[in-house]
Amino acid sequence: MSNMSVKFAGLTFKNPVMTASGTFGSGIEYSEFVDLNKLGGVVTKGVAIVPWPGNPTPRIAETYGGMINAIGLQNPGIDVFASRDLPYLEKYDTNIVVNVCGKSKEDYVECVKRLADTKADLLEINISCPNVKEGGIAFGQNPAMVEDITAAIKKVARQPVVMKLSPNVTDITETAKAAEAGGADGVSLINTLTGMKIDIHRRTYALANKTGGLSGPCIKPVAVRMVNQVANAVKIPIIGMGGIVNYEDALEFIMAGATLVSVGTANFHNPQVTMEIVDGIQGYLEKYNVADINELIGVVNR
Repeated sequence: MSNMSVKFAGLTFKNPVMTASGTFGSGIEYSEFVDLNKLGGVVTKGVAIVPWPGNPTPRIAETYGGMINAIGLQNPGIDVFASRDLPYLEKYDTNIVVNVCGKSKEDYVECVKRLADTKADLLEINISCPNVKEGGIAFGQNPAMVEDITAAIKKVARQPVVMKLSPNVTDITETAKAAEAGGADGVSLINTLTGMKIDIHRRTYALANKTGGLSGPCIKPVAVRMVNQVANAVKIPIIGMGGIVNYEDALEFIMAGATLVSVGTANFHNPQVTMEIVDGIQGYLEKYNVADINELIGVVNR
């Protein structure tokens, strides 16, 4: 049987398939549909230092080939997460990747400090959050800010740190290079694209927030292109995501340069999709006599 395990930031993943933050809770909701032991990792919903109520409703709308959400990173806060969600995930043979969000540099640093002595294996830092001290600009849209917050987090983190990049920038390689310069152990991309939907019958915005994050198959070609650009711009490893619904999609990201992949929106219409993708990749390797998945990482760039 072909080798499916990969190394990422010094950690071994039994296979490259993970969940995407915000689409899988902390695994509890999906555990009756998915054998978490079969996945390379589970990426949790974003957690902040204090509970966040999220945005007003309606905050989800379907669109062609995907969905738009403006959940607003609703989460119960680090105290509940550490006492309820982490112990649940620790029962499984899978890597635990904790997604961290904040509204200031201090928020991120404090949350990362609180996770230092937990069983979290890897931290994914969501820098698409609005920086309240800088007038609401997302941390991830300014390369200098990316480097600064990455360096601040790395000073206090005990686990490897992955910076989750926003695609809502002119050149994603600039923010990727900034994360690398700040000491990041890896980057994950892409987060959602900013989108909007109008309800023509109500003659108003479909989402109370007016705009939201577009995800799903419609963004995949953009995501694959950005992963490929970043793979050619930095030396740190990449978690690729954005519209993956089957093993073919996952392999596109891997061949573009991603070591790991995260599956998000697809979980909503097929809760078992992650397991199917693991099996599909294994079948592909055997069909084409590829002995090791690592042979395919960034293959188009060689």
